[in-house]
Amino acid sequence: MFDEWAARIAERWKVFMKGSFVRGTLPWLADRIRNYWVLLRFDRPIGTLLLMWPTLWALWLAGEGHPRPDVFVVFVLGVILMRAAGCAINDYADRNLDGHVRRTRGRPLVGGAVSPREALVLFGALTLVSFALVLTQNRLTIMLSVAGLLLAAVYPFMKRYTYLPQLFLGAAFGWGAPMAFAAQTGALPPLAWLLLFATVLWATVYDTMYAMVDRSDDARIGIRSTAILFGDMDKFMIGVLQAGLLLNLHLIGARAGLGVPYAISIALAAALMIYHQWLIRHRDPERCFHAFLRNSDIGLVVFCGIVLDFTFSATSLPT
Repeated sequence: MFDEWAARIAERWKVFMKGSFVRGTLPWLADRIRNYWVLLRFDRPIGTLLLMWPTLWALWLAGEGHPRPDVFVVFVLGVILMRAAGCAINDYADRNLDGHVRRTRGRPLVGGAVSPREALVLFGALTLVSFALVLTQNRLTIMLSVAGLLLAAVYPFMKRYTYLPQLFLGAAFGWGAPMAFAAQTGALPPLAWLLLFATVLWATVYDTMYAMVDRSDDARIGIRSTAILFGDMDKFMIGVLQAGLLLNLHLIGARAGLGVPYAISIALAAALMIYHQWLIRHRDPERCFHAFLRNSDIGLVVFCGIVLDFTFSATSLPT
């Protein structure tokens, strides 16, 4: 009886494996998922990390070292989803430009692996899910999320009209700070805006390094960036912005009453910035890209400083 039952299962399995679903639909579905994965940059998590760190800074400061679990989950998921949505709308905006830039020629929209309509549908679906998450928070957070969505949607088009698209990127990446304070405390203290300003400075630093990689291609096809705007002053201007970021981080620590662990983290961040300056000293595209990637280390050490300060210092109280 068992042998007969096993033989029937084996026969049905053979029929299933030869069917249209396995031979046609399943490979097609796997290919679509793979192309969407690349479009949404899930294979390159650096953007998610750069967006995540300022959000985590804000969550820990707003929650006095103990962010509410529900707020933490909503914001972490929101960062992942909105970064993916931003990639979809960015590639849609640049679909006629990316093919002229060496670094972006292989993107799914350029080769037709994903259609513009699919990119828009993915952007819409991801933003709707993100908004559904925000709806679990208070009214102030929901209102702020609308402005955050507008920043995410507008940023990809700014490189056509201004040499400062990096500022819009920083505003989009830093908007999670006031949202985190709104969700955690129901208010928007000065500390929230200091965090937003710090993120704008930081994003301008690392995205200028990123733009230095594509500067020649961007100038040729008419894409604007701070790397083109700064020209031969690029390294100096990055240094000025880095100094401004360090000053802003110091002000954040002073306002939040953070102590020695945080001060050490700022010193480490300064050392990392010096290293990044060394990497870009010859403006070599590969080293500029490496400097861009290594900026995530700054976010990590600052976050560790905040966490350790709240863990070991009883005097750390956000204002």
